[in-house]
Amino acid sequence: MNPENETNDVSNDFVIGRHPAVAALRSQQTINKVFLQSGLKAEAIDEIRQLAKKRHLVISEVPKQKLDQLTDHQNHQGVALGVAAFEYASIDDLFAKAEAAGEAPFFLILDGVEDPHNLGSILRTADASGVHGVIIPKRRAVGLTSTVAKTSTGAIETVPVARVTNLVNTVHELKERGMWIFGTDMEGSDYRDWNAKGAVGLIIGNEGKGISRLLKETVDEMLTIPMVGSVQSLNASVAAGLLMYQGFSSRHPVQH
Repeated sequence: MNPENETNDVSNDFVIGRHPAVAALRSQQTINKVFLQSGLKAEAIDEIRQLAKKRHLVISEVPKQKLDQLTDHQNHQGVALGVAAFEYASIDDLFAKAEAAGEAPFFLILDGVEDPHNLGSILRTADASGVHGVIIPKRRAVGLTSTVAKTSTGAIETVPVARVTNLVNTVHELKERGMWIFGTDMEGSDYRDWNAKGAVGLIIGNEGKGISRLLKETVDEMLTIPMVGSVQSLNASVAAGLLMYQGFSSRHPVQH
C-alpha cells in the first residue's frame, strides 16, 4: 500500500438540504443527529423523518434561526444532518470499484480545484458518466465539505474520493498500474477525438492556473476544448463535464 494514499482522513461537517439528506440516510454514512425545521410540512421532510426513525436516529425539531446558524446561513431547505465525517477512499478502493463493475478504471484527477461548488458539480457528473473515482490533493484544494455534498446532490455518497499528499507521485503510481494519463490544456488534441477506452486517468487543472508544471510532465497526451467565442476559457466543472462525457461516449458507444 502506497503511503501517499490517505485512507482515514475525515472532515467533520453537516449534510445540508433535502436531496443530500435522503441520499446520506440511505447510505452507510454515520449520522449523529437529524435537525429538522419545526413546523415545516413537506413530503421530502416526512421521508427524511421516516428514514431517520428507521435508523433510530435522534431527531431535533428546531427553529429556522437555529438551522441557519448550524449551516452558516446556507440554503438548508429545513434539514441538516450532523455527520461523523465524510470518509476519503484509498487508491485501491477506486481500482476495486472499477473491478466490481467489470470495467477498466476511469479516474478523474483534480489538480487544486478550490471552489466547493465546482467539486460538487464534478462529483455529480462523475457519477452520471461512469467515473470510478476522483483523486484530489491534500493541500491548496477544497476537500469534502457540506457545500460540496449539497452541490453533488447525493453523488458524494456514491463516487469515492481519494485525497493524497502528492499528486505527481500518485500519477506515477497509476501509470505503473497500467493507466494512461490525459491532461487538459490550451494546446493539445481535440477532445472530441479522445478515445478513453482502457484504463485512463483524466487531469483537470486549477480554476485559474490550470495543471501544475510538474504534473504536466507526467501526462501521456494533452486534450483541448476548441472554442470560438471571445471568452477563451470554461468553468472547471463545465470543462470536466465535457471531457467526462466524451470519455463515457467512447467507452460506451451507442448500440444501433
